[in-house]
Amino acid sequence: MMRLLARFNLARVLAVFIKEFQQMRRDRLTFGMAVGIPILQLVLFGYAINTDPRGLPTAIVSTDNGPMARGFVAALQNSGYYRIDHVLTSEKVAEALVETGQVQFMVVIPPDFSRRLVRGEKPAILLSADATDPSAAGNAIAAINGLLPQAIAHDLPGALRSLGPTQPAFEVRVHRRYNPEGLSRYNIVPGLVGTILTMTMAMLTALAMTRERERGTMENLLATPVRPGEVMVGKILPYVVLGYVQLGVILGAAFLLFEVPMVGSMPLLLGMIGVFIVANLGVGFTFSTVAKNQLQAMQMTFFFFLPSMLLSGFMFPFRAMPRWAQYVGEVLPLTHFLRIVRGILLKGNTFGQLWPELWPMLLFLLVAGVVALKRYRQTLD
Repeated sequence: MMRLLARFNLARVLAVFIKEFQQMRRDRLTFGMAVGIPILQLVLFGYAINTDPRGLPTAIVSTDNGPMARGFVAALQNSGYYRIDHVLTSEKVAEALVETGQVQFMVVIPPDFSRRLVRGEKPAILLSADATDPSAAGNAIAAINGLLPQAIAHDLPGALRSLGPTQPAFEVRVHRRYNPEGLSRYNIVPGLVGTILTMTMAMLTALAMTRERERGTMENLLATPVRPGEVMVGKILPYVVLGYVQLGVILGAAFLLFEVPMVGSMPLLLGMIGVFIVANLGVGFTFSTVAKNQLQAMQMTFFFFLPSMLLSGFMFPFRAMPRWAQYVGEVLPLTHFLRIVRGILLKGNTFGQLWPELWPMLLFLLVAGVVALKRYRQTLD
């Protein structure tokens, strides 16, 4: 032991330390990632993540303009959980808003609500909730029970005034649509399709070109008459096939093991997934033209995957995040794809209903493809 300690020279250790520190300074991208990723995590978890969503968009369907109906609507708004975005007279229009995800709740107040309430008949109000994400609507639905005793107590006339503090003068019937049992796997398993494809497609493509550069086979590729666009497409296509293989595995497990329903069109889902796969492959190809080695490529992929996972609505309710975080999330293709896959599997959405989520992915794909091709041309020069 003493002999080993005698051979240990602090001066040599210091020399290696200085050499390694200088090498780390030269690799500015890796150093930036090492500092940037913890900061990104602190910002996202500290400011953007919230498990108690409030101000959820709500559509009111009512033809009763009496003070009691207005009192109930005011009580919903005052709770902080419901934001009245639409006041309608057609239940069909409100249902379309729920199907497309534009509102989280639909509240139907019957036309004879005030008259039946005055008669002491205890009328019922329908609260229809989009329960594809049980955690997003759970607290808002639970808050209803606290609203009932005092919602319209100050509007109850005469002998009915005693009903307010003791028992509700009306009832609210909650209808959890698309996931009546509130099973979290109906929300998580379809979301895994997008998160797994985001991670693997971007990472594998980013590693593909950097591997060529590290192994020295890039020169052989450049010596061929293949054009940059042809190289890009040829590099991407095998991973498109791999993405569909992953899709088959995930969907097979979703249907056989987790019993996730399939309400919509499978061909439509396959087409939408193709756009999503290519969009992520474009991101990975862009990373490969920036990274100098495979380590940098993996670091850049993680830097893209982390906000995609946290700000897309996969782990935490999207509407619970602050506005700035929602704006960032709307840029990411995973956000729109999660709405698409859940809409097709659980709601049976059609192409027309999904177009508002498809065109942002197409735009992202176009931008990522142009940037990747431009960067690849610069790499060749």
